[in-house]
Amino acid sequence: MNNDPNVSAALRSVVIYAACAVVSIIIGILMTNPLTYSSLGFMGILCAVLLIPILMKWHYPLMILSWSMPVMLFFLKGDPNLFLVMITLSLTATIVERAMGQKRFISVPQVTWPLVMLIGAVAITAKLTGGLGLRAFGSDVYGGKKYIFLVVAILGYFALASRPIPPEKARKYVVLYFAGMLLCAIQDFYTVAPHFLLPLFWLIPPNGYTIGPNFELGTTRLEGTGAAAAGLMFIMMARYGLRGIFLSGKLWRPVAFFVSFVLIFLGGFRSAIIGATATFLILFFLEKLQRTRMLPFMFIVMLMGAGLVIPLGSKLPFTFQRALCFVPPSVLHLRPDARAQAQDSWDWRVRMWKALLPEIPKHFWLGKGYAISQEDFDTEMGTGAAIQSSADASQQALALSSDYHNGPLSVVLPFGIWGVIAVVWFLASSLWVMYRNYRYSSPELKSLNAFLLAMYVTSVIEFYGGSLATNMSVFTGLLGLSVAINRGVCRKPAEQLNNIPFSIPFRRRPLRPSLAPHLPLSNRRLN
Repeated sequence: MNNDPNVSAALRSVVIYAACAVVSIIIGILMTNPLTYSSLGFMGILCAVLLIPILMKWHYPLMILSWSMPVMLFFLKGDPNLFLVMITLSLTATIVERAMGQKRFISVPQVTWPLVMLIGAVAITAKLTGGLGLRAFGSDVYGGKKYIFLVVAILGYFALASRPIPPEKARKYVVLYFAGMLLCAIQDFYTVAPHFLLPLFWLIPPNGYTIGPNFELGTTRLEGTGAAAAGLMFIMMARYGLRGIFLSGKLWRPVAFFVSFVLIFLGGFRSAIIGATATFLILFFLEKLQRTRMLPFMFIVMLMGAGLVIPLGSKLPFTFQRALCFVPPSVLHLRPDARAQAQDSWDWRVRMWKALLPEIPKHFWLGKGYAISQEDFDTEMGTGAAIQSSADASQQALALSSDYHNGPLSVVLPFGIWGVIAVVWFLASSLWVMYRNYRYSSPELKSLNAFLLAMYVTSVIEFYGGSLATNMSVFTGLLGLSVAINRGVCRKPAEQLNNIPFSIPFRRRPLRPSLAPHLPLSNRRLN
């Protein structure tokens, strides 16, 4: 064997060059037909292999950044969301590190056991109701993607709680969690984007409300812009707190906060306005701002806002009026078409909920799961218009696909009483954990824990009109951040003292030298 270092370096260069040449040839062949799944899949796998060093070092912050991103990996089967892939990669890397003895998970059994029970309920239900069908992989059963969303969101909690976040980096990580929402604004401008930017919408799919020739600011519902504005509002709350926004003396902070709140109205969603307002009010009282000069200031601002909006309600842009339709007509006069559209949206939800209530006893012990057979799907697609207008709202397309727009129904119908027990147990335990982390946290993390608690309470309230498969990622994301930032569950100072083992040595006062010779030998040794 030749041990000459020059020969070894030359041999390594030849091997690397040969490997690059082979990969280049394969890529060249695949690029002759670049839009096939095999070509896109190979390119994705190649990029993932090249990014392994970066992923091994930065997988945790990258997972947090991707949590709220609207990015879809179109080159993979099923078009999975980026955060699903990043949770899987981060948790896998953490398990490998744990097996090597480098990392240890943060133990919070109050949360772990209900999540384990929920995963068990999901697995048993899927096994007994048609299996985990993935149509993208050739299955005859639809609905498997909801199982993937739910299970990976649960695993996301364990990925977040896999390591503690240093206190000096806590705010940066929470800001990183909401920073991905800013990309949602791109979704609204597909129809007006220049041609060279259209490939960007392969990764960030356009918003369904803006697809069409009639794009008009103030009339077209800019769902992504509203979500991005809410993300900016949450970033400011997490970074500065309400005290830092309004009592810091920096004028740009309250101005930016107010502008971001106004931009939420461009989405035209009542739930978005109610959620942002509820988060603000809960955080206002958690930070005890009602004891400061902020309370009369807020009353003055609210009165001024009401004085401007009430007489000008019917003159506001359409999306603004639709978002304000939860205000009674006796208080705020709005355009009839805005109220009619909002009322129709509410009425079909109520009809569907009433039609589904008799189904609960049938699925009390064993839920129906998410599986949809090929026959049900063909019937739905073949007579979609008839189904939408039928008297039995339980057979509508959204009802068949388990999109009930109702959190409690999205638990009891798919997973029965066992899912209800697991979800209620999980929500109660997580609220207890987050309240203790707010109540007994260190002073430098007090406002951040208050914000996370306010966001979580608002998410639980919004769950009434949501879905378990989509809202679970919100629950586990906020809870996982709280656990990682506080290194578990904060305890009362008395509990911390009681859990410290009694190992304080007993110090004896030294005896005078004149008395030492008259003591037994055993007592001298004590001195």
